[in-house]
Amino acid sequence: MASNDVPKSVRIRTGEGNEYRFDAIEKAAELYDRNKSDAVACACDDIARLTSALEDVLQRDDLTRQQQREIAQRLDRSLSLDIVVENEVTFE
Repeated sequence: MASNDVPKSVRIRTGEGNEYRFDAIEKAAELYDRNKSDAVACACDDIARLTSALEDVLQRDDLTRQQQREIAQRLDRSLSLDIVVENEVTFE
């Protein structure tokens, strides 16, 4: 995206069934100790790095398939990611 295509502001809808988003944003602001806008940007940056790191961990040769599945299941319960461990490790 070219710099002149970047909007001056972005709106996150928190009404009509999306009220949980406001709580999530407030939690992120508290976690990062930043304002809500900066916290959302930090969280977006961090989830991309976290996903990449998780893929690396789950592809380690010293882990058995069972260990990979157990780690993936644990992460599935704590993150909003669908992790599939089969012959390869992939994130959907």
